[in-house]
Amino acid sequence: MNSAGPVGFDLDLTLIDSRAAIMAAWSAVAADTGTRIDLSDVDRRMGDKLEDEVARWFPPPEREQAAARYRQHYVRLAPALTTALPGAHAALAAVRAAGRRAVIITAKHAVSVAPSLLAAALEADEVVSHVHGPEKAEVLSRIGAAAYVGDTPADMRAATRAGAVAVGAATGSFGPAELRAAGAGIVLASLAEFPGWYASFRAGADAGRSAAGTAGGLDDGRRDLRG
Repeated sequence: MNSAGPVGFDLDLTLIDSRAAIMAAWSAVAADTGTRIDLSDVDRRMGDKLEDEVARWFPPPEREQAAARYRQHYVRLAPALTTALPGAHAALAAVRAAGRRAVIITAKHAVSVAPSLLAAALEADEVVSHVHGPEKAEVLSRIGAAAYVGDTPADMRAATRAGAVAVGAATGSFGPAELRAAGAGIVLASLAEFPGWYASFRAGADAGRSAAGTAGGLDDGRRDLRG
């Protein structure tokens, strides 16, 4: 078990409550374009890339403009409608206190990430934006992440694919059973539980390494006695 690597965090509905801003931005897009957009349907897929969601509501010639409209509205709305989720600040602080890097890995476009982090008063050691699913797995593999914390089944699959511990946060649109079915090794009710879990995770990994080292030493000693 690798506890020495960075810890990755999803952003929307993992670290921040951005649901109100997202829904308001989609409502504005619907009003601008005259397109009927089912917000409850959007909510069920929270965490997908914007371009993928836009493709469900607009024909190809209109998608680029619709995405641009959404981001304009989101950047305007996010400052007043975004808050940090309970435990978000403490979770990032726990990783840094352990001497590890806290990395935000999100499907959000960079232009939307900045106002969201500012509104929630959150800072990370690195932010990787506009990645989803297998793309997140590639990032996690590249940085050698020990764990990835997210609120969607796609996040859990990305973590397991990268060989990181999949930590589910039941703070979004998916419940514990759905997160576990997608590979979550642990599901937290909120990030307020993260520091305690992370301390146990690191302690368990350290104990495992110590036990392996002791076993290796005894084995070497036995070989010496036999020789």
